[in-house]
Amino acid sequence: MPLDVRTIPCLEDNYAYLAHDPATGATGLFDIPEAAPIIAVLEDTGWLLTDIFITHHHWDHVDGLADILSKYPARVIGAEADKARLPKLDVVVREGDRVEIGSEAGTVIDVSGHTINHIAYHFPETPVVFTADSLMALGCGRLFEGTPEQMYDSLEKLAVLPENTVVCSGHEYTASNAKFALTIEPDNEALISRVRQVEVLTQNGIATVPSILAEELDTNPFLRANEPSIQAHLGMDGADPAAVFAEIRARKDRF
Repeated sequence: MPLDVRTIPCLEDNYAYLAHDPATGATGLFDIPEAAPIIAVLEDTGWLLTDIFITHHHWDHVDGLADILSKYPARVIGAEADKARLPKLDVVVREGDRVEIGSEAGTVIDVSGHTINHIAYHFPETPVVFTADSLMALGCGRLFEGTPEQMYDSLEKLAVLPENTVVCSGHEYTASNAKFALTIEPDNEALISRVRQVEVLTQNGIATVPSILAEELDTNPFLRANEPSIQAHLGMDGADPAAVFAEIRARKDRF
């Protein structure tokens, strides 16, 4: 059975995710921006929290951890390479390591760029990937620590996952990302249609994430740096896609 994934709005624009395995009763939590909304969902569902997966060290992804642990004695899992900046970990992981929520196995992916040692968690049976601030709906995270080349390589790892993979990202930035995406690929019909959908959802206070990888591949400019139409629009015909990505990221930073 696939994991039952719940999206939990936190703070002003963050998301946490609960993933429950019906076969075993195990439940994983991905990032902890604040405790109260997460506890409310756990109490409403009656799910037992067994595992907490941290993607990176930024405060708005870990600040609720102490309050959660005071109520639920779950294992805390995070990147071995970043353990000095993370809360105390019970399990340390590296890229390629196996992680589990009950009977479903997942894999750790190093997606450095937004931060160094940022990780994502992919569970192929469901299928879902928890990307936090690496791949986002119609965007990607700002490069606070990594280089454009690192982030490009990280996104390439995610881009080759099955196209039906659900992308659970960490923030509600889609409306802003959509406006920017149109400046990069104004004639992309799939993007124009998606922007309209995002506008409707946003106007009605409905979350625009998670998204599906297939639609990100069709509309997210940060996954489309190898597209000839984008390269032409940027005056970079035939350029290395990593360089095109760097130009797109630089433009987004100024947007």
